[in-house]
Amino acid sequence: MPQRRSHVAPSAAQTELAAALARLREESDAPKDFSPEALAEAERVSVSEPDLDLRDVPFATLDPAGSRDLDQAFHLERDGSGYTVRYAIADVPSFVAPGGAVDAEARRRGQTLYAADGTIPLHPRVLSEDRASLLPDVDRPALVWTFSLDEAGVVGAFRLERALIRSRAQLDYVSAQASLDRGDDGPASLLPEIGALRIEQERLRGGASLNLPDEEVVRAPDGAYAIERRRPLPVEDWNAQLSLMTGMAAASLMLDARVGVLRTMPQPDERSFDEFRHQTAALGRPWTTGRYGDYLRGLDRADPLTLPILEAAASLFRGAGYVTFDGAVPDDVAQAAIGAPYAHTTAPLRRLVDRWSLVICLAISRGAEAPSWARDSLAELPALMQESGQRASKLDAATINCVEAALLTPLVGATIEATVIAVHGTKGRVQIAEPAVTATAPLPADATPGSTVRLTVVRADIARGEVEFAL
Repeated sequence: MPQRRSHVAPSAAQTELAAALARLREESDAPKDFSPEALAEAERVSVSEPDLDLRDVPFATLDPAGSRDLDQAFHLERDGSGYTVRYAIADVPSFVAPGGAVDAEARRRGQTLYAADGTIPLHPRVLSEDRASLLPDVDRPALVWTFSLDEAGVVGAFRLERALIRSRAQLDYVSAQASLDRGDDGPASLLPEIGALRIEQERLRGGASLNLPDEEVVRAPDGAYAIERRRPLPVEDWNAQLSLMTGMAAASLMLDARVGVLRTMPQPDERSFDEFRHQTAALGRPWTTGRYGDYLRGLDRADPLTLPILEAAASLFRGAGYVTFDGAVPDDVAQAAIGAPYAHTTAPLRRLVDRWSLVICLAISRGAEAPSWARDSLAELPALMQESGQRASKLDAATINCVEAALLTPLVGATIEATVIAVHGTKGRVQIAEPAVTATAPLPADATPGSTVRLTVVRADIARGEVEFAL
């Protein structure tokens, strides 16, 4: 898949950048260290043996290379003309005592933060990267969803059970994609087939996937930082469909029981649709008929105008949040981009809210009442998740800004070409090809998305993460 990586070579700029990134992490308002009580509790916690033993099922995980916090494991098999999908989720609720020290720390954090020089985890690492993680070749308790799919990928029935599992393989995206491209037989062999069927079901629901290129700061073995931009591999999209299917199942359980927490996003309003139509027309790729999801799926990823279109489409994917309920179901429970009610429930090692979804769904599946601790604290979740989301976004943006300033430091005083992505008055977002930097810059009066402009790099301040351009 298309990929571009721009390096900041070891130099004075690299040294300054390393200091700036370390400062960002330290100055973040996220808690850095766990309390002694939380660390001791994580070390000594004992977990009851699950009633169900699924260690004979050859589960596998699929994550970025080198990951240790493994939330999900899957097993796929044919069942007549359809399929059986097992999706195991790390049993974090069994490791975190409600009201305990680890629980208190997790509520302070909300989610794992991924900084350029390391992570700030949601849970102590002895849990998130060891005892609760679905690492290969070790026994682990898990919350296992089992789905029966027909030949079209439609879910006919599902159940949730607590079981003991043993993952057999830790796959990574790049290697798994290469294996599938070669036609190798392996744990993910059915993933393209099932993933494609679920993507078609998403289309039929009216859902849409934006799939903007990932922008991530990575660190090379020699210590040099880089910005890597790449589009998700097909195997990532197929794998994501398993998580989406599970989130929709969790939402349906909680809605039927009239208690839980959903991830919602409103449908774009007509003003947003009209603005997007004007933007696509200006780019020469007009959206004139059909649903916006079909239009986005049909874009040619090799077309240089696709990135500006996807950037413009981001305005249609706003307003996501969490809604909780206990008794009365909210009027609007849909996640518009998915095209169905949906809950976050597959990443409890890294995201606080998933623990609530899991314990509520497990209780419902057992015919029991949701735990009182979960019901009593439901109303706190939206604010906790919003605060942690803002913290993560701020850290991500500041990190990218510092690295981009370092990348452009050698070009101060030079003139470069850039492609206009979006226009906002006299300024706009531009994409520089080499080094691969997306930035805000002044634009000429006749600039339009997709056009090329020539810019002079006036200043690059690594410590502040600021870059100044002139026409």
